[in-house]
Amino acid sequence: MKCPFCTAPDTKVTDSRASTNGDVIRRRRECEVCVRRFTTYERVEEVLPLVVKKDGRREVFDRQKVLGGLRRACDKRAVPLARLEETVDTLERELIDIGDKEISSKRLGELVMARLRAIDPVAYVRFASVYRQFRDIDELRTEIDRLAELAEQTDQTSGSSTRLARSVPVERRHGS
Repeated sequence: MKCPFCTAPDTKVTDSRASTNGDVIRRRRECEVCVRRFTTYERVEEVLPLVVKKDGRREVFDRQKVLGGLRRACDKRAVPLARLEETVDTLERELIDIGDKEISSKRLGELVMARLRAIDPVAYVRFASVYRQFRDIDELRTEIDRLAELAEQTDQTSGSSTRLARSVPVERRHGS
């Protein structure tokens, strides 16, 4: 490996460690010329599909773009960043396992929303409202009702009595 500091062609490995899940090797290296140390990471290069946008353009799948969308949806929610990164890891693994060379942005969005729904319903509604571009409050209400219905079905199959609270307008009387 070439030294990033002095561009000498030879460096030696002083330490190697596998990551906790074993998919990345961290190597500590030292330049034999300038004696500076640096770290490299080795991982298998996986081929992810191209994302076909609505207008027909094709883009390389961008992990950071998906993670950024999840982070915005989960802003001010009690969802740890590690959980979001794990979600993107799982999504990437699924895309690789599917083996298709291309995936529509619509299908990718649906895969992301399915995972987000299980993590945090509010973040899911935020993501869905941007992704699906709700035209009015009725479309948003329909999606929230569908989410509540899914939660109720899940509660019934798991034997739990908790349900999503629905927002009911409260009439206020002034002066009483």
